[in-house]
Amino acid sequence: MPTPAELKAEILRLTREYSALMHTANRPAGAAAELLNDGSSLLGAETNNQQSATNNQPGWKPGQTIPYAGRVFDEDEVEAAVGATLDFWLTLGPEGEAFEKELAALLGVKHSLLVNSGSSANLVAFAALTTHKLPAHKRILPGDEVITVAAGFPTTVAPIIQLGAVAVFIDNDPVTGNIRPEQLESAFVAGKTKAVMIAHALGNPFDVGAILEFCRKHDLWLVEDNCDALGCTYSLPVERAKALGLDHLLKQAEANGAACAAQLLNDGCSLSSSETSNQQSTTNNLKIPFIKNGILTAYTGTFGDLSTQSFYPPHHLTMGEGGAVNIISRPPLKTYAESFRDWGRDCWCASGKDDTCNKRFGWQLGELPKGYDHKYIYSHLGFNLKPLDPQAAIGRKQLKKLPAFIEARKRNWETLRAGLAEVDDVLDFTLPTHAVRWIPPAERQGAAQLKGGKVEALKGSESGSVQQFNGSTSQPGEAFDFAACFEWDQSGCRTDTSWFGFMLRVKPGAPFSHTDLARHLDEKKIGNRMFFGGNLLRQPVFVQLRKDRPESLRLVGSHGSTIQPINDATIRAAFPGADAIMHEAIFLGTYPGLTAEMLAYEIQVICDFVKAKLGCAPVVK
Repeated sequence: MPTPAELKAEILRLTREYSALMHTANRPAGAAAELLNDGSSLLGAETNNQQSATNNQPGWKPGQTIPYAGRVFDEDEVEAAVGATLDFWLTLGPEGEAFEKELAALLGVKHSLLVNSGSSANLVAFAALTTHKLPAHKRILPGDEVITVAAGFPTTVAPIIQLGAVAVFIDNDPVTGNIRPEQLESAFVAGKTKAVMIAHALGNPFDVGAILEFCRKHDLWLVEDNCDALGCTYSLPVERAKALGLDHLLKQAEANGAACAAQLLNDGCSLSSSETSNQQSTTNNLKIPFIKNGILTAYTGTFGDLSTQSFYPPHHLTMGEGGAVNIISRPPLKTYAESFRDWGRDCWCASGKDDTCNKRFGWQLGELPKGYDHKYIYSHLGFNLKPLDPQAAIGRKQLKKLPAFIEARKRNWETLRAGLAEVDDVLDFTLPTHAVRWIPPAERQGAAQLKGGKVEALKGSESGSVQQFNGSTSQPGEAFDFAACFEWDQSGCRTDTSWFGFMLRVKPGAPFSHTDLARHLDEKKIGNRMFFGGNLLRQPVFVQLRKDRPESLRLVGSHGSTIQPINDATIRAAFPGADAIMHEAIFLGTYPGLTAEMLAYEIQVICDFVKAKLGCAPVVK
């Protein structure tokens, strides 16, 4: 009779066979598939050895749906989920603990705390800043103000209002999608403003240098909503990083540089062992954060005090549902965030563990009798927002694929941008923060040859100006040189964006609206979305909030002071950027399940639509 271990091994073997047959449509595609299969040094040995079926994705044909996002996985994740379920530790347990450590190590933060969604992560992160255990001048109390941005996803803003603070809105820059940092000072009120809580829009890092400078000047918390930006980086001069107090990143960067140099001396090759490869930078074999030529580069989600992640299927990696709170450099915040996540309890023992403090029955808190069980002492009005252990098992496998997913998103964005260049008379396109211009491929050094990939005409297209980044590399595993695609400002800062989506805006003078374009794409089964909630101030919930709880909002925008009265005209005048995004913007997918054929079809459909609206003859198939 087989042993339990033998039975489990056979179940998992059959699970892999089943997944290979049933989940072909969910496999990494295009650039991600190439990176996962070519022995890339971006990836770990375990991942490379188990990708034999990745290229078996069924062929896509025009007329079939192109999702804007979706789950991308293979047998590894399915096996991990089934294996964890067989172990039947259902609540957050050993897989969750391992995932938290691996995510924290990847980002270079003190701790990562798993929760059940990105929205819950925002709620827990903000709640941690309301604890009575913080110094009085740092604690966010009801009526205190938190600066945020008008256009975006509602659950970046919701926790501010749900927990009794006042959300102070400033405008977006429609070119980047991000907050306009020049409006921060006009939104600040001494003694009232306690924090800034904003997202990196569609994975485009906000101006970290300017935001941090403002927060340091006024001793404010910074909460980075990093849900759409896992794997994106921000670079700034070392001297500015020192002035901004980024000691935690500078120390890590110096240590990473020393470790890389030592490794190179030892074996004469790049760091690519299975233990470290999934945490490697794709830039010159340096682990992030790193310093090069006097510039510090670090992941978004590591600059503020707290940051958040989402692992919902459209995001950079998925656990089905799930999210995380990253405690960047202040360990006590972990205790507070964990308490709010876990019912508000004072005890920090993990599930299934007792007495890690060695004084379970030795506490006296509140008005409870001395010796009351610490596991049932509550310091906060908390929640229960933990995910399941099998979800974390899935997430651990996804982490190993993350470098390829990051690269694929960059390449897919560039493919769309190059392909749609011919219609930029009626469409505007996002620029990464600190970029001033996208450089067409023909203008770049080497014309059609890019470091990390080639740009060539799309096969099968009669529109000769449509370009396709096909993901091939001059050397296996070499990273796409994102910086070479843009001209940059003089700040010395740059962003390297693993895009959540490809945002385009229909120019006001175009003979069609963004709704017309979105409707046409929908008819062609091309997934697209508007920029989340658009100008949130115009959403029904916020219109009602202005009636029910007017004290919970303060609107500043470009007005320079509090807007009174609040109506359509005053919002339009103070938030032209957020309104432009609402009226003009949609985004397409960049996720690693997209094939070159899908991207080519998206480009051709959009170009043909534009030409038809402009009175030109569309391409005939």
